[in-house]
Amino acid sequence: METFERHESNVRSYVRAFPEMFVSAKGSRLVGRSGRSYIDFFAGAGALNYGHNDEGMKRRLLDYVAGDGIAHSLDMATEAKAAFIERFHRVVLAPRGMAHKMLFPGPTGTNTVESALKLARKVTGRKKVVSFTNAFHGMTLGSLAVTGNAFKRDGAGLPLNDTFFMPYDGYMGEDFDTLAYFAQTLEDGGSGLDLPAACIVETVQGEGGINAASMAWLRRLQDICRRWEMLLIVDDVQAGCGRTGTFFSFEPAGLDPDIVCLSKSLSGYGLPMSLTLVKPEYDRFAPGEHNGTFRGNNHAFVTGTEALRFWEDDGLEKEVARKAETVRAGFARIAGMAGGLAPELRGRGLMQGIALNSGEAARAICTEAFRRGLVLETSGPDGEVVKCLCPLTISDEELRQGLAILEEAFATVAAGPVRTAA
Repeated sequence: METFERHESNVRSYVRAFPEMFVSAKGSRLVGRSGRSYIDFFAGAGALNYGHNDEGMKRRLLDYVAGDGIAHSLDMATEAKAAFIERFHRVVLAPRGMAHKMLFPGPTGTNTVESALKLARKVTGRKKVVSFTNAFHGMTLGSLAVTGNAFKRDGAGLPLNDTFFMPYDGYMGEDFDTLAYFAQTLEDGGSGLDLPAACIVETVQGEGGINAASMAWLRRLQDICRRWEMLLIVDDVQAGCGRTGTFFSFEPAGLDPDIVCLSKSLSGYGLPMSLTLVKPEYDRFAPGEHNGTFRGNNHAFVTGTEALRFWEDDGLEKEVARKAETVRAGFARIAGMAGGLAPELRGRGLMQGIALNSGEAARAICTEAFRRGLVLETSGPDGEVVKCLCPLTISDEELRQGLAILEEAFATVAAGPVRTAA
């Protein structure tokens, strides 16, 4: 690890939490240079929903590269891009009655959020965007402006303007109606809130602490947006691509977002790719008005097209629902033995977490779990949530093994002094 300490910037983080030189990966396991195999409950921060090195995607990619397929194309026409667009429309959009246009921005999650914010402001002619407490939408300036985390925001080095934060579902406690408060600020000319261009929301806040909004809350938010002619942007970068069970996380609520942001597991293979879905009436960018050099990652189109095989039927969706119950039961068992840490179960699908009363304890648990062969991370404003993002395709046996390791890590930390990674 000396190479990273000597030459890489101090900003590196995951290498500190997981002090191992990883050399290979397959399915739900990572292998280190030490020869140790680790169960992966991290999945590239949600970028590897289908696990590492899926055979079907790997074969398609190798064949494409061996045939000198186009690698970089900006937004020029390629067979790989056409194949992805056609299959995504057939498998994902058409069955859900979505006529959204596909906008390919730069290759990362923050790129799709930036494009959504720009477009909403262009369409409405307004500047303000409403975001929610504990939201995380990215690290570039526009997406950082709609991110709630103070530590991340402080890194900007300049004011982050034109955002108004509202309390997320449950943020003020069970007895406080956060959307009634939001609606009142729009009704009241003395609230100081200029009419916003849009609301941007995560149905489950990943980095913010695995906070899951209720379906009723999400539907009421959409109603508010419709009444005041604000665009509804759903950031499905982490919660989408099946992470909560359905392909889009907003499906159980019956939402019809104006703009949807996708990235992370969209390529299926961990290759950089993002997509902004836009209702046709809001497809207002002039040619070239929003672009990016790497918006044509054809290798990602190839693997992303193959990844859609998981959505040709409802098999994976049912598997996620079944495995989610296993995680919930395992977390409930762990919570029962960790009463002193005030555990609270959060999330849905295979995007679940255990919130504790101590960020230090949560970090110590993840450190101990890694020492025992399990990779997972914390989330939340103080790192107080132990977060499970295992691959959707994880085997039942590996899922049980991972939960058993996590239970052992909880027991160890609850019984002794807290130990954290360097």
